[in-house]
Amino acid sequence: MSQAPAQPKSPAPAAAKPKQKKLRMRSELYEISGSTTKLKNRKCPRCGSVMASHKQPTQRWVCGACSFTDYGPK
Repeated sequence: MSQAPAQPKSPAPAAAKPKQKKLRMRSELYEISGSTTKLKNRKCPRCGSVMASHKQPTQRWVCGACSFTDYGPK
């Protein structure tokens, strides 16, 4: 028995590029009034880093450094 000639393999499809993160300016994190500045976001009670606010699927504050999560009021 003779086998059919081998077909050349087609190249694999290119991987989808991940979405780029929206870059935030440091000035967006602070509220400036007169000669005082105040941080808009909260600080982590464990490590002191600035926490991120998430609204979906539930309201929560998350620390990117130590993974501490604080859920909003019930």
